[in-house]
Amino acid sequence: MSERGKAKGKTGFWKRLLLSPTLAEKNKSHKIAYIAVMTAFIVVANMLFEFKLAETQFSFTLVISALTGIIIGPLFGFVACFFGDLVGFLYNSGGFTYMPWIGISMGLTATVSGLIMSGIPTKKTWFLYVKLLLVCLVTFALCTVAINTTAFWILYSKTSYGVYLVSRLFVQGQIWNSLLNYALLFVAVPVLEKIKPLKLNIR
Repeated sequence: MSERGKAKGKTGFWKRLLLSPTLAEKNKSHKIAYIAVMTAFIVVANMLFEFKLAETQFSFTLVISALTGIIIGPLFGFVACFFGDLVGFLYNSGGFTYMPWIGISMGLTATVSGLIMSGIPTKKTWFLYVKLLLVCLVTFALCTVAINTTAFWILYSKTSYGVYLVSRLFVQGQIWNSLLNYALLFVAVPVLEKIKPLKLNIR
């Protein structure tokens, strides 16, 4: 078994639920720094990293939320994403009403990503990509469809759920935003893992 595998084996379930393998190896100061940095990324992503192309609103909150869960852990990732979204809104609401389900869906994206990436052992390099695909499928179904689309439909739509789902995904373009974020996730995780100074224990 690899050194990383041994390290994971020694980490209890509840500790893995709270912390990623990367964070579990750090001292208290580093833990606080990692959490603070990822929360700051969420705040910045909510304020700056958005653009519109035709009818589609693109943002990078999905990939950043997933990376947050992978890097700092499922529960800390949830907290960082939820409060990062809240702080970003309070700083620059743009005149819109606060939508708590967005912060919840971002937090759950981090939680699901952290659980899958650190909770399923990876023996082969190619299996890393299988886990990333699982992250994409589960977070899309749970967060984009079940939470965000349902919440917007309940509050703002007068059509049937099926019609609204198709409209939101393909007319408003949320499917393209999701695909962009997931493509970036497939690129970012292997690249970040190879940056030795970061010492990320992703597998």
